[in-house]
Amino acid sequence: MDTENPSAPARAQSRIPGKNHPAGQRIAGVTHDHVRHTENFTVIGNDLTQHPELSLLDIGLACYIQSVRPGTAVDIKTLAARFPEGPTRIAAALRELEAHGYLRRSRERTPTGRIVTRTVSCNRPGHRTAAREAPTRRSAARRTTPDEPAPRKRLPAVPQPSYSTPALLQTAVDVLTGLRRHAPRLLLSTTDAEHLAPGVAAWLERDLTPTAVRHALTANLPDEPLIRPAALLAHRLTAQLPPPPPFRPPASPAPEPRHPLQTCDGCDRAFRAPRPGRCRECREADDQVPETSDGGVNRAAR
Repeated sequence: MDTENPSAPARAQSRIPGKNHPAGQRIAGVTHDHVRHTENFTVIGNDLTQHPELSLLDIGLACYIQSVRPGTAVDIKTLAARFPEGPTRIAAALRELEAHGYLRRSRERTPTGRIVTRTVSCNRPGHRTAAREAPTRRSAARRTTPDEPAPRKRLPAVPQPSYSTPALLQTAVDVLTGLRRHAPRLLLSTTDAEHLAPGVAAWLERDLTPTAVRHALTANLPDEPLIRPAALLAHRLTAQLPPPPPFRPPASPAPEPRHPLQTCDGCDRAFRAPRPGRCRECREADDQVPETSDGGVNRAAR
């Protein structure tokens, strides 16, 4: 009874938190302390918040537009007054969201004749056509072979001119097609030129000559090969867009000079004229005096 058992532990060993409680380990990076919202919240998809091609400004602006009530103004002027970013950055962000399908903008005429911009916000681009296109996509996937080329990536959006006319767009296309004469690497297809033409037109309507636009697009090209020259030009057209020219009011006509006072040689009345002579009434009276047969003035008629 007095013999001790040396194999029995003296006391129970404590559990190792790092081994038995994985939740107690320190995790590098962000951790979330979330509560469930029951009011005043908006559901935003991760396909937008973690979009690989949109900038932080694009994502934040899309989240704001999805959170406002229907009918809230989301034009460039209103958003520039609401946020510290300027109109140029906000306009570029709206174009990016429109290019990726998160916004649809169209110009419509109201019954009063006023033209307004109608904006539709979409939290999941392509959700209406996904169900209809699913069978087509599955059949196309079965027909795809490893030798087929990958689909071409979409070009970034470019600035749009305020008033696009056929002559302005044709001038823009001529500028784009002439770039290869100055930079052979900037060889564009017809589709690329049609996509970039509105961006060049937006530059031309800001009082820039075609030569100045061509120099801005061809200067300081990278040394490495250009895989997508159209994408580089789209980026330059958006990032280097010059500001609009300052407003110049129309010049008012010059006031008529005020002539000195002269004394009429016929009636001694004062009148204004650049040199001495007869007043208007005396000149009109002289024109009405009939002439004689020999060309002289009939003094009796006067």
